[in-house]
Formats: sequence, structure tokens, C-alpha cells
Amino acid sequence: MLVLPVELTHDQAPACSRMLAQALRAEPQQQAVADAAALQRFDSSALAVLLECRREALALGKGFSVAHMPPRLRELAGVYGVSELLAAPPAPAAASA
Repeated sequence: MLVLPVELTHDQAPACSRMLAQALRAEPQQQAVADAAALQRFDSSALAVLLECRREALALGKGFSVAHMPPRLRELAGVYGVSELLAAPPAPAAASA
């Protein structure tokens, strides 16, 4: 799982983008998930970083989604029309007995 930092604004975006791209290339799973649970201070640059990470994942033949997206970031994604591109991963199906 790719973990976002506590703060992701314009100043941190380039370094965070590089870090996530490097982690994504090392991630063995076919479905890359960015965990946004720690994210507290952010601006629209966080969306740009997530979209860049998604592009990188798709280029590597992987799926991409964001888990634990803070409500304000979800709102920003809606305003910019990118909510569907960053959708949370589907919940695992319950095992049949």
C-alpha cells in the first residue's frame, strides 16, 4: 500500500510524487492503493499527485485507487471532476460457507 504523508501541498508535491512513483514500481500487487488516512493538511496539489500516481500505475499495467480519502479531499475531487478516477477499492466479498 502506498501511504500519503500528513501534509501534501504545493511545496511537498514534487517530492511526494517521486516517492510514490518509486514505491509504485516496487509494489508487487496488480492493484495499487494509496492510503490517504494520515492526510490532514493539503491543497489541490494532492489531487495532482494522486492523478500522476494513477497515470504511473496504469503505465505499469496496474489498477489504482485511493483508500481513506478525507471528506474535504473527496469534495475537491468532485469539484475537479476526478472522483471516479480515484475511487476507493471495492470492498472484498464475503466468503461463501
